[in-house]
Amino acid sequence: MQNGTIFLVGAGPGDPDLLTLRAARLIESASLIVHDGLVDPAILAMAPPDARLVSVAKQRSKHTLPQEEINALLVREAKAGRDVVRLKGGDPFVFGRGGEEMEDAHAAGVRVEVVPGISAANGAAAASGIPLTHRDSASIVSFVAGQCKGLSDQDWSGLAGVGRTLVIYMGVKTAPLIAEKLMADGLAPDMPVAIVENACRAEMRVLRGPLAALPDLVEAEAVQSPALIIIGEVTARPNAAIAATVQEFAA
Repeated sequence: MQNGTIFLVGAGPGDPDLLTLRAARLIESASLIVHDGLVDPAILAMAPPDARLVSVAKQRSKHTLPQEEINALLVREAKAGRDVVRLKGGDPFVFGRGGEEMEDAHAAGVRVEVVPGISAANGAAAASGIPLTHRDSASIVSFVAGQCKGLSDQDWSGLAGVGRTLVIYMGVKTAPLIAEKLMADGLAPDMPVAIVENACRAEMRVLRGPLAALPDLVEAEAVQSPALIIIGEVTARPNAAIAATVQEFAA
């Protein structure tokens, strides 16, 4: 029996209109979709009525399936001759564990095709009017994960500050530690910060304030995932959040 193919597909930040043509075509013709929890229901609704949809949604400290079992599921289905659309929010290779899934598939002799998607950072920036780079404000942008093992021991010095933009994924629960860590590394307490919640969706919110107030902002506004934290002068530019609901928060 010939192996199927695993398609690692980026579903983008939520809006079906932001799918690539290749992603849309694969979803519309899929017989098996293994998807994350952040994939918008409207995107899943594009699948054929008889398609099998398997959720492997992850939440903080609670996974439907451990990553190793997800990898094994993908390989097992492909080895059975089925093409698998592995559908991920954002881009498969930006905090999507697509690299791990590809490596296990290749080790098992299974073909993989990667279909990139608009990352959460790019989607949030566009929807909120916050340019991640700007000639007058930032020539460097960095992406970090705010929810990972050994966060307090990681060296983030130099990632944020004048002329730099820092985008933090999965940082809602660890916002107090993030603010403390960055200020301990020398970042000014009044450095502008924005939180973009539910980027590219109808319920999107943009919350802004100084770095020192980040933990209070998250708590007072009951911020929920998915949300990105953007730190840097670009978040305070005149056009920032022009297309969004913006709430200011002072220290």
